[in-house]
Amino acid sequence: MVNILEINNLSKNYGKLKAVNSLSLTVQKGNIYGLLGPNGSGKTTTLGIVLGVINSSSGDFRWFNSDEKTKSRKKIGAILETPNFYTYLSAYKNLQIVADIKGVDYQRIDTVLKTVNLFERKKDNFAGYSLGMKQRLALASALLSDPDVLVLDEPTNGLDPQGIADIREIIQKTAREGKTIIIASHILDEIEKVCTHVAV
Repeated sequence: MVNILEINNLSKNYGKLKAVNSLSLTVQKGNIYGLLGPNGSGKTTTLGIVLGVINSSSGDFRWFNSDEKTKSRKKIGAILETPNFYTYLSAYKNLQIVADIKGVDYQRIDTVLKTVNLFERKKDNFAGYSLGMKQRLALASALLSDPDVLVLDEPTNGLDPQGIADIREIIQKTAREGKTIIIASHILDEIEKVCTHVAV
């Protein structure tokens, strides 16, 4: 199996607080990999480090067996925080902005909207979307550049049972297309239902 992500003795300290303590793990191609732990256990910090948003205190990591981190990140789609879109623009227009930033052809927008079951609502303003629909639009945004890897931080947080089921279905569909998915969550039940591998 091909290693997509290798983390070696990764640590992050905030003063005397150890947010991440000597973490080592390997994520292989084609898996849905779950990082399970309570709030405050370092999951988001770990994802922030491997996505280049946070600097580690020690240790290292490699994407795609390469030390070229900037180049590697172009193959990664991610949701690290609450979806942030222009409230009074439609889903389609919001994704046009993302496409411009990422250099993606607009034809891809309809494809990802169909993937997340928002195609029929693409002309609706973001302000009128439910929390679950907003999260699905965030997934569409992460998938827009057709990444090899999808990194999701608490993707079902705050969603009702139907919203959780919708996100789970999209994750499983995306995995069947051959993408590797890394999910951080504090919800054991969700991790068990969707992940092929789990780190606690």
